[in-house]
Amino acid sequence: MLTALDKKLLEEVADLHDQPPGAYNIRKDGEGIERRSLEGIEIKTKKDQPGIDVIVAAGKEGSVHIPVILTETDLSDLVYNTIDIGEGADIKLVAGCGIHNPGSGNAQHDGVHKIIVRRGARLSYSEKHFGEGDGGGRRVLNPKTILMIEEEAYAELELVQVRGVDETERITKVEVKAGGRLVMFERLLTDGEQTANSDIAVKLMGEESTARIISRSVAQGNSSQSFTPRLMAYGAGRGHVECDSIIMDQAKVRSVPEIWAGNAEAELVHEAAIGKIAGEQLVKLMSLGLTEEEAEEAIISGFLK
Repeated sequence: MLTALDKKLLEEVADLHDQPPGAYNIRKDGEGIERRSLEGIEIKTKKDQPGIDVIVAAGKEGSVHIPVILTETDLSDLVYNTIDIGEGADIKLVAGCGIHNPGSGNAQHDGVHKIIVRRGARLSYSEKHFGEGDGGGRRVLNPKTILMIEEEAYAELELVQVRGVDETERITKVEVKAGGRLVMFERLLTDGEQTANSDIAVKLMGEESTARIISRSVAQGNSSQSFTPRLMAYGAGRGHVECDSIIMDQAKVRSVPEIWAGNAEAELVHEAAIGKIAGEQLVKLMSLGLTEEEAEEAIISGFLK
């Protein structure tokens, strides 16, 4: 039975207001608590390590929700999930983790997702992280995503971290085969003494493989952020990396985009920018009746959308 707190966390990370549509697996405090498989979408427990296998049949359309919530302190949760999207399938996959830490110990979730998008399939993947809690314990989230996009397949990734996560080490590794396409959006916000490190490595492996990586972040308080997106073309692929950050207060941001080509037909571009909120933006919004704090929040919200 889901509590009111459980439902609040699921709404934050997976936009769930009731029972999920489609297939789903909900994990709470280190254990699976609810699950539903459907014809063509099978979810089963791994036998050799904690986590699940999600197997989608060829040509299947639908949605899969696999959120994780933590509501205890002094808890470290580790899962290994494997998701296999069959040829020609079209799937919306919603993951994400919400932590409510009520005590002084750490609450930590480490999740490893291995995803295969097979030939001609489409995947829309959303992963949102959220933390809260009145205790002094830290909220730690370390996601690792390993994605294989096969020939003529398409994957769109939305990776979001909102307020409340004290520490995160994000690792994303992608291989895109011939004719495959990747679109990746990363959005992060840190405040106080929080830290966030993101390491992205995308390999374009074949003819007409493409990738677009867009990162947006806001660093407030004394927080620190580090971004290392790397785009590597082993075949005649095309790609673009874009990193933009707003820095405030005493925060620190490090952005090191890298492009590498091992094929004379490859076309790669990268750009990065770090800056503060423009004064004229604040003045304009404040002239409409907003306080300075409200104006800053409106600008940040719009930037991270």
